[in-house]
Amino acid sequence: MEEKNEEKRLLFIIRGLIVLYIFSLVIWGVTAFPLESELAILCNILGISQGVSPENYEGLHYWIATVNEGLVNTNRNYFFLAYGTDWLAFSHLVIAVAFIGLYVKPVRNIWIVYFGMIACLGVIPLALICGAIRGIPFYWRLIDCSFGVFGAIPLYFLHVYIKKLEKLIGYVPSKY
Repeated sequence: MEEKNEEKRLLFIIRGLIVLYIFSLVIWGVTAFPLESELAILCNILGISQGVSPENYEGLHYWIATVNEGLVNTNRNYFFLAYGTDWLAFSHLVIAVAFIGLYVKPVRNIWIVYFGMIACLGVIPLALICGAIRGIPFYWRLIDCSFGVFGAIPLYFLHVYIKKLEKLIGYVPSKY
């Protein structure tokens, strides 16, 4: 009886973490669609005036004003380039769907946790290398890296809890 309760408890924790992860991926994905609107809101919050040269600002305000100006100009003159961020959004949604398999059969599909951990680890060199090539300020690259770090934390705990569940139920993976 106690073993069954422990199994239910572990499944509850595992599935809760998976739902949180899926929700996060969906939110990150959906927010990649309306970038110009979101940036306008951020500029408003930070007191950055639309249409004012970024040169009038310093630090983070300068960077946000620069990104805003670039995004507005690109969307006005080369709107089709936003298709790239549409694919970015879509990829987050597809990855979120993959985690449904983990929700259904966490022990059998632990490979999805490994996949997620590898993806989170890959964020760091991508942000540091490509960010430097693209002229992204270092502090902003660190913010980007934090997505990989913070994304890996729940995956680590998922791994730990799934391994506990695996041991508890005596799961033996098949060779194929």
